Amino acid sequence: MQGLPERVRIHEVGPRDGLQNESTIVPVEVKAEFIARLAVAGLSTIEATSFVHPAWVPQLADAAELLALMKWEPGVRYPVLVPNERGLDRALASGVIDIAVFGSATETFAQRNLNRSLSTQMDMFAPVVARAKDEGLNVRGYLSMCFGDPWEGPVPVEQVVSVGKGLLDLGCAELSLGDTIGVGTPGHVTSLIAAFAEAGIGAGALAVHFHDTYGQALANTLAALQSGIAVVDASAGGIGGCPYAESATGNLATEDLVWMLHGLGIDTGVDLDALIRTSLWLAERLGRPSTSRVVQARGAKLRDDHEPEAAGQRASRTAGDHTTPTEQGVNDASAE
Repeated sequence: MQGLPERVRIHEVGPRDGLQNESTIVPVEVKAEFIARLAVAGLSTIEATSFVHPAWVPQLADAAELLALMKWEPGVRYPVLVPNERGLDRALASGVIDIAVFGSATETFAQRNLNRSLSTQMDMFAPVVARAKDEGLNVRGYLSMCFGDPWEGPVPVEQVVSVGKGLLDLGCAELSLGDTIGVGTPGHVTSLIAAFAEAGIGAGALAVHFHDTYGQALANTLAALQSGIAVVDASAGGIGGCPYAESATGNLATEDLVWMLHGLGIDTGVDLDALIRTSLWLAERLGRPSTSRVVQARGAKLRDDHEPEAAGQRASRTAGDHTTPTEQGVNDASAE
């Protein structure tokens, strides 16, 4: 197909966006093993966790402990979500070099998720981004509800562009456009990316984050690729959703994305079989099967294959590698 990128960087969100919706607390050792296996499978960007207040997302209350436990593979980036300056303090104390802030394209979701208005949310992000950049950190911006909002309905394209431009103007190096409730369609995707281009924001500054609520995630991804996007968010096994939007179901499964990309001749650097084995391993620990169609189709064949050396042996850390910060708490919620 014409106009497609030669390589796509997959921004793996399973350990953070995927696991944050789990009602049963996943042991920190399992999270560290999950991240290690994802790195071995070839994922070069793995969003590890979030420094939100534990009361808002109990599943991620072990963020500092996880970062101290996990093995940081050379060449792999492990961004964390940071809601405010207190969260940034904790992230810096844990030695991270990549962070993300999380904004809303709609008024209602900004109020419900951030306790801020659509306009004043930038007041919360500005000092975080400025301090992070002063510390030499790379900052990503997430923008939720870019295609539809469960309370407000369809979201005007010009509103999404305006808020997204605000995040980039603060200093975010990359903006991830989120279809939080999965209502987007390929034509909408194309129109939104074109609107950003008309505002002077090229596809190189953008990423996409699709949910498969209406079965459109892969079709939307292809439309984004044809519009010049080369960074796609996905979650191993299709786990995750949005704890603040009940109509949001699972993320685009990384395996399904990789299958499509490889079929198009696009390089990802990912070993698909190793990734499928990782999702099978995680599904056993979560107590339910993966929703990924590729895992379902190929899992039976791979399940009995010889398992590679346990990644957990590589997930151990020496005590001096990272300092665990004092738990400070974060008052503002900011979770996808």
